[in-house]
Amino acid sequence: MLNKFVNFLRDYSIPLIAGVFVALIWANTAPESYHTVMETELILGKDFHFLVNDIFMAFFFSIAAVEIVVSVMKGGALNPVKKAINPLFATFGGVLGPVAVYFILNHFFGAPEFARGWGIPTATDIALAWLVARVVFGAGHPAVKFLLLLAIVDDGLGLGIIAIFYPDPLHPVAPIYLLGVLGAMVLAFALKKMKVQSYLPYIFGAGTLSWVCLHYAHLHPALALVFIVPFLPHDPSEPDSSLMNFEHAFKPFVDFGLFFFGLSNAGVELSGIGALTWIVLYALIFGKVIGIWGMANIGKMLGFPLPDGMGQKELITVGVVAAMGLTVALFVSGAAFVDPVIQGAAKMGALFSGFVAILAVIVGKVFNIKKIEE
Repeated sequence: MLNKFVNFLRDYSIPLIAGVFVALIWANTAPESYHTVMETELILGKDFHFLVNDIFMAFFFSIAAVEIVVSVMKGGALNPVKKAINPLFATFGGVLGPVAVYFILNHFFGAPEFARGWGIPTATDIALAWLVARVVFGAGHPAVKFLLLLAIVDDGLGLGIIAIFYPDPLHPVAPIYLLGVLGAMVLAFALKKMKVQSYLPYIFGAGTLSWVCLHYAHLHPALALVFIVPFLPHDPSEPDSSLMNFEHAFKPFVDFGLFFFGLSNAGVELSGIGALTWIVLYALIFGKVIGIWGMANIGKMLGFPLPDGMGQKELITVGVVAAMGLTVALFVSGAAFVDPVIQGAAKMGALFSGFVAILAVIVGKVFNIKKIEE
């Protein structure tokens, strides 16, 4: 009975949802208390937000990377690798589409000072999107793997957008440290060649080097393990491997740790709703759907097929799921605008995008999407 309850919590990402609701209630009933807890230095001068977003999320992205690695291997939804090219086309569509819609909407309904917020709707909240995708498609559906690859690359592009167009003047990007990330990948490759089977030296050796170098490059280190996970030994015909052992060991930690991700990122004080709110929201919804659907079909015409089991209905539904910018869009909103009124309106649009989850479930029902469980 207890195992069923725990599995229910994990399968439907109840910890993440609970964290979001607790954060919203806390930030709007006792904002000073909320911000004090989030910003208090805990370990080595780092606050709660840093520990969650920079360290814990590295393990979240690593588990997502495991799913992608397995899916591109023999028998996986994205195998042969040619099938993994289409999600990359879709990723660029998922970035360019929202930017185009944002500028069009802002031209007709916005204001010149809103133009700086074009980067906000390029975001996809991978944690929430992964949850909703599993609800709509089932954990074993190829569309989930398609979305994961799209979302991880989207986050990488998003980091590039923030670094280039919304730089922190106090911490400019230091690209030289990216050589250290390359060195970490070489180290992981060497470990694999030496037939090291334990995942520990890969994750805590090469992975730590990758994290440190991204941190000192002033790029988000949460993606550090994404560069290392593909080197973990894995034989698709064997149930036990370094890759699978790593997933089994850390997935429960990640599933329940998402409560703290929601808690630290969704604490938005409800503020004024303005034109910018709807520009951000509609750019996310229509831009993601049109961009992902359009570019994926262009990729298909160029000879890069969709994964087996994915058609136009599934592709449109993936676009809707990807429209949930939420926590990532909130972060970009803070970087894009200084004016508290404009920033507040933008953040409300990002916050409302979380409710696209309901729309995604409805679209899945209307399209009669067949769920595939693992």
